[in-house]
Amino acid sequence: MKKLFVLFVVCFSAIYSQAQSADDITGTWWNDIKTSKIKVEKRDGKYIGTIVYIVPEKYVNGEPEKDTKNPDSKLQSRSILNLQILNGLVYNAGDKEWAGGMIYDPKSGKTYECFAWLEGRDVLQLKGFVAGIRMLGRKSAWTRTTL
Repeated sequence: MKKLFVLFVVCFSAIYSQAQSADDITGTWWNDIKTSKIKVEKRDGKYIGTIVYIVPEKYVNGEPEKDTKNPDSKLQSRSILNLQILNGLVYNAGDKEWAGGMIYDPKSGKTYECFAWLEGRDVLQLKGFVAGIRMLGRKSAWTRTTL
């Protein structure tokens, strides 16, 4: 009986340690090439991500890069610092992922459907895709950091 109890405790602990909650995505993340930090937070029941830091080496004439690739010419002069690039993600506990969102790529000026999932606590995998087909997309790994 004692062995059965120990086995139960070990199994329960393993399952509990793997449990993931919707808010685990919140925090600050380095992008995949460590040139900017994105703060993910919950707003109106959905998760959004905003660029909150850009490495100074990426500044142009002492200022953060502009959104020059944006297809809307009126937005091309705005800074990518403080730009919301991720929006609309909702947690799906059954799939253990955040889905239904959009991600904007300032390098190309394009917006993609996206979903995300955690690998451990400190790696956020995101995949942007087109035409509703998850197979047609690109994956990016963000790393948890501090602001």
